[in-house]
Amino acid sequence: MVIQTADLCDANEGKVRIVSPMFRSYGGRPAFGGPIATLKVFEDNSLVRKALETDGHGQVLVIDGGGSMRCALVGDQLAQLGVANGWAGVIVYGCIRDSKAIGTMDLGVFALGTHPLKSIKKGAGDTDIPITFGGVSFVPGQYVYADEDGVVVSEIPLL
Repeated sequence: MVIQTADLCDANEGKVRIVSPMFRSYGGRPAFGGPIATLKVFEDNSLVRKALETDGHGQVLVIDGGGSMRCALVGDQLAQLGVANGWAGVIVYGCIRDSKAIGTMDLGVFALGTHPLKSIKKGAGDTDIPITFGGVSFVPGQYVYADEDGVVVSEIPLL
């Protein structure tokens, strides 16, 4: 599947929501997309691990980390879980770490930036709820597509 967000926008004008430009691509898969699964956490990646340990079925895990730039929510171990369990990608409204290793993995990873500090592990957060950042709401079961041009969300599959 070839994903080109510019072409998706052109072919579906008015039917896609475009996320404000804020993300950098860190994963070894520069373009990715699929059904949305969501998490809302803050400086705690316990639920991220729990999600990536499950069968991803080609989904994209969208994590609302509150935009925190004080620690990482995904590192190489969690990214490797995502690869092993069939996730298409991870979009983090927050930071990741181990970016060099993640860049070699067959997983799409977008984040605001990197931070070397790991998160706390208290198990706090919410799973599979609508979340909003970048001017767009991400609803579990809808679809997200990402590439070097940006991130778009659709209520229906576009590919």
